[in-house]
Parts: sequence; C-alpha cells; structure tokens
Amino acid sequence: MSVLDGVAASSDRLRMDRGALQIDPVPRVSIQAFCETPEVAGLVTAAIADRRMAKAHVKQNMGGAAAAVEAYKNAPTPNVIVLESPGGGSALIEQLEELAQYCDAGTKVIVLGRTNDIVLYRQLMARGVSEYLVAPFEVVDFVHAISHLFRAPGAKPLGRVIAVVGAKGGAGASTVAHNLAWCLASQTDMGTIIADFDLAFGTAGLDYNQDPPQGVAEAVFAPERVDATLVDRLLSKCSDNLSLLAAPATLDRILDFSETSFDSLVDAMRASTPWIVLDLPHIWTGWARRMLVAADDVVVVASPDLANLRNAKNLIDNIKNARRRIIRPGWCSTG
Repeated sequence: MSVLDGVAASSDRLRMDRGALQIDPVPRVSIQAFCETPEVAGLVTAAIADRRMAKAHVKQNMGGAAAAVEAYKNAPTPNVIVLESPGGGSALIEQLEELAQYCDAGTKVIVLGRTNDIVLYRQLMARGVSEYLVAPFEVVDFVHAISHLFRAPGAKPLGRVIAVVGAKGGAGASTVAHNLAWCLASQTDMGTIIADFDLAFGTAGLDYNQDPPQGVAEAVFAPERVDATLVDRLLSKCSDNLSLLAAPATLDRILDFSETSFDSLVDAMRASTPWIVLDLPHIWTGWARRMLVAADDVVVVASPDLANLRNAKNLIDNIKNARRRIIRPGWCSTG
C-alpha cells in the first residue's frame, strides 16, 4: 500500500464530513476566488447561489495565483482567498510565498488543485494554507470548506471590534463612528456592523435614515437568547456591506445594565462579521468601561479645549492600565 493509499485527501474528508455534519451558513465574509479553468469558475458561480453563502460577499476572477499576487500588491486582502492551481508543485509554492508578502493578518487561503500528493499538502499547510481541495469536488464540498474555516471548534473569532467614545458630550464621537463604519464597509469591501450602544439618545438610526422596529435593546434585555440568528433579525441593512444595530432612542424604561450585559451580543457579532464599530455613549459605568477595555481598538474623540483634553487623558490612562492587566475574559482579544 502506498503512502497516498493510507492518507485521506482533503476532498475525501470533506465528502465524509458533509454526510455527518450540518453545514452552517457562511458568515458575512469577503471572498475572492482566482480561477484558471472554466469548470472551477462555474463551480464557484454555483456556490455563490447556494443559500448558505447568502451573507458572504464573493467575487470571482480568472488568472489563478499569479492574478492574485498582482491584485493585492496595492489592495487589502479579503477574509478568504481561493486559488485554483491545476499544476501545483514548486510553481504554486513560489506563488504562495510571494502572495504571503501582501496578505493581511487573518486572511485565510484555500487552494483548489488536481494533485493528490501528501508532500504538497504538507507544504501548503506549513505555509499557512487553510484548506486544500483536490478535484473532482462538488459545490457542497466548496461551501463546506468555507463554512468550516469559521465554524470549526477552536476557530478564532472573525470580527475586529473598534470602540468609539467621546471625551466629552458633543465632541462628535457618533459622527466619527458612523463615518468610520461606512468607510470600512466600502473601502475594505467587508461586512461591517455599526452598533449604537447609546440606547436612550442614539443617533445612528437618524444618520443612516433607518427606523428599524428592533435593535440593541432586544438583545441586551434578553442576553440568554442572543445568537447569530437573533442578531441577523435585529440588523437593519444600510448598504451591501454595512448593517446597523440601532438604539431604541426612547425613554420608556430605565436603562441600567450589569457589567457583562453586552458581552453575549458582542460575541455573536464577532462570530459573524469582520468589522464591528461600537458607538459608545459618554458615560462611565461598568459595562461601558468593559467595552473600552476589551475592544481590539479604541478611538477617543476630543475637541481642542481644556475639559476635553483632561477627560481624554484620563480615559486613555485608565484604559491603557486596564488593558495591561486584563486576562482576556469573554470576547476580549487585547493584551
């Protein structure tokens, strides 16, 4: 028995898995495929129409790995790059090493090939390739491979959280947050959520001309019910890549929350969307401080006056000290 007879190829594993495992919907990721043959291009086209790919933003190109290298020399890479390489071998390895120079951190790569070679497979895995599919494979195998990247046990959270807060009321933090979310969605071509956490006086709904019947409040007042399905139902679509999680902006009830009230909501958003922008109110409570300490990035907006500068310094000093001590609880990914 040869080595290849004793090693299951990647595509074979996927075919066995799909019969035993449910294929979860692919999250709001950006996928760019670089094909070399009409057969694989047709397969990618069919996968785009699959119901489980409905949230993903997929763009198909021709030219294979060489075209991918040229495309990303002056452009950000998407969440997933799919490369077809019928030949494989040393040429593919060289192209992947060149592509690695331009890949952003966190970008996943799937290679579609025809060479059932365990040595090649190990070389690809050693270079950070996420999956290698060997032809012939079907649409469902392709969809399962994409889904598995983000749903597999131990997979890292997809989303990056940016918290925006004002050093003083009226400093313009909400304007910065709303424009930042719009720019991220349009410039990176990736799924983005703007979450308005100023439940009583939030303005994101007004700025985006949206008046959704549900939003942040439904998730925060029932954290045990929060999952990806609920978050999808609460989001209001502003553009192809931008969704709004609106604040109720009413004074019907007192809005007192525990320190961890927003954790499950942020967890659910991070699991499904590359960019999450939090528009935080100018308050100092346990939950607001937790959002600032645990966010991947913090933007403090201040006007050039004495009160703003004092408050900005206090905020930055407090957050920096807390982020040094934090032990990554919950959804925190900072050090």
